[in-house]
Amino acid sequence: MARKADRAGTYAALAHPEDRRDPSRRARVEVEFDEQTVLGALFGEFDANLVQLENRLGVYIAARGNKVQIEGPDDAVARARDVLRGMHQRLLTGQQLDSGAIESLISMSSEPTLEGIISGDAERPPIMIRTRKKTIVPRSAAQIEYMRALAREDIIFALGPAGTGKTYLAVAQAVSQLITGSVQRLILSRPAVEAGERLGFLPGDMKEKVDPYLRPLYDALYDCMPPEQVERRLASGEIEIAPIAFMRGRTLADAFVILDEAQNTTREQMKMFLTRFGQNSRMVICGDPKQVDIPGGPNMSGLNDAVGRLEGVDGIAISRFATSDVVRHPIVGRIVEAYEGQEA
Repeated sequence: MARKADRAGTYAALAHPEDRRDPSRRARVEVEFDEQTVLGALFGEFDANLVQLENRLGVYIAARGNKVQIEGPDDAVARARDVLRGMHQRLLTGQQLDSGAIESLISMSSEPTLEGIISGDAERPPIMIRTRKKTIVPRSAAQIEYMRALAREDIIFALGPAGTGKTYLAVAQAVSQLITGSVQRLILSRPAVEAGERLGFLPGDMKEKVDPYLRPLYDALYDCMPPEQVERRLASGEIEIAPIAFMRGRTLADAFVILDEAQNTTREQMKMFLTRFGQNSRMVICGDPKQVDIPGGPNMSGLNDAVGRLEGVDGIAISRFATSDVVRHPIVGRIVEAYEGQEA
């Protein structure tokens, strides 16, 4: 009972004063869940997930068995209902539900298509990427359009700050297509450019020398595929990870090709990379135009030059992410905003 009183106090503090004076602006809805085995995970330990919704949307939520009653301003109630349904659907499809996932659903709940995105409808299937280890759904409004572009366009430029899922979603889409046989190879590449430090001489063979630069790509791979499958496909050549300099002179056919940290390519490197495109291939070029580490800064970046030349060309999509689309810990978005605001 103590917790219930606290939550009621939370709603009273968050609700808009006009809503308390004018009951007609308030709404009350009840959501019933048929599948009860996931209700514990849905509500969270000590109903922590429901409290998160209350605090973020300014509503009051009461759970009774498999029924949840939501009360508050009508627009906030509608958003809370859609987010709860999205949370339930994630659990039914075997996905994890943590505070970050809930925060992402809340941020997308202003989109009128949220329910269709999560569960699909008669005209359009749900937006998701299936890999060996997990099913991935969009966690921000920008990711919705990006995932659609990954499924249909030949060349996609993904621009924006770290933590927005640009590279991770591209790797997930590539793994999905490799598993289904849509492509025969997965090629991941990055420019070997130090981000402000000098690594000096690195011992070992060529793979050992370039691995430190390509570690984020390995991390994304291992998150989408079992480790033994990653190692087997790396050994067979189905998955190839190499610095961009190794792309010269090749034609990349029947392949899903990803270039990460593309802001650190020169104009010549970017032109060379884009012209490797072959039959039945797909390319994704990821980068943050504001984080250029090559001499000359943004004016010399091959990514910035390519986007300026190719925007609007048929078959090429450009997805832009902002700090509000950061899907790591919420503090990451605030850190990016603080740095960008100071630089501006």
